[in-house]
Amino acid sequence: MTKIKAAVCRTFGAPLTVEEVDLRAPQDDEVEVTLSACAICHSDLSYMDGGWGGTLPAVYGHEAAGTITAQGSGVRGYSAGDRVLVTLIRSCGHCPSCSDARGVQCSTPYDKSTGPLAMSDGGTLEHGLACGAFAEKVVVHHSQIVKIPETMPMDAASLLSCGVITGLGAVVNTARIRPGQTVVVIGAGGVGLNAIQGADISGAARIIAMDLLPEKLEDAKDFGATDTILADAPKPWKEVSSITDGRMADAVFVTVGALPAYDLALRLLAPHGDAYIVGLPHSGQMSEYEPVVLGALGQGLKGSKMGDVVLRRDIPWMVDLYQQGRLKLDELISGRWSLDQINEAIADTRTGAARRNVIVFE
Repeated sequence: MTKIKAAVCRTFGAPLTVEEVDLRAPQDDEVEVTLSACAICHSDLSYMDGGWGGTLPAVYGHEAAGTITAQGSGVRGYSAGDRVLVTLIRSCGHCPSCSDARGVQCSTPYDKSTGPLAMSDGGTLEHGLACGAFAEKVVVHHSQIVKIPETMPMDAASLLSCGVITGLGAVVNTARIRPGQTVVVIGAGGVGLNAIQGADISGAARIIAMDLLPEKLEDAKDFGATDTILADAPKPWKEVSSITDGRMADAVFVTVGALPAYDLALRLLAPHGDAYIVGLPHSGQMSEYEPVVLGALGQGLKGSKMGDVVLRRDIPWMVDLYQQGRLKLDELISGRWSLDQINEAIADTRTGAARRNVIVFE
């Protein structure tokens, strides 16, 4: 066992406690990564609040990058010193989903309660999101890592582990947006800005950003939005209609886990348009729609998990876009914090104003 510092969630809704925990050595098919950066995602907040269940105590964090410092005997293609990103996408490689290049939907169960983490007294510590990356080191399955270039900053690389692939992937992989289409993105936070970037890269003619905060709509313009609408406008669908000359949107991406956004999304669709569930509400929350409208207009409602990304296919492409200056990553970072400052970073994230806050490790 190795002693490491980690931010532990002991009570849902309470601040995390930074303490010493145990991390076992990597077994077959696993790698140990010493982290340089881990971004804070709203999915972490949902788990910390108890919105999606789970077992406590737990270490969350899943949007990370670092350097391999050890590996199990079954790992091929990697070696100590390799710089990698670390993601929650754990794929067995042989279940029906993995065999169909849909590793984000891997059906092989993973017991996070008996993972590589343990309390310093030997007690159970949940390996949150199969990563436990609010910590100095992680041990993860080799399917959860991808190499990154030596020249790429670790804090920027960490964003590719979740926020970027979720937003960009929803547009490119799930919706397959075509040049000339009209897109609405509800929510201009860390995921929404990447959906906007994805729509721009895909050649969308109109990219309409919606958010409650005017300053975030200004951010959206910097990332490719052609038009912006305040989400609490009296009748935002009329504003979409005005922008599109009555046509409405070919695709609407809801990148926040807020029910009013889902209630609004379908009203913004053109005939044969589709709405995409990207940001996730807490379990048990319900939204309503009229099936007769969707049926009559040929509209659809579809989920997108982690942008339907295929890590070893999509990450090199996104890294190349970043290196060309066509994918903004550095600009997504709102603040850099130490592990000891994680509760302050979380509080700042909860305000909704941050693009992405990143925990950096010296």
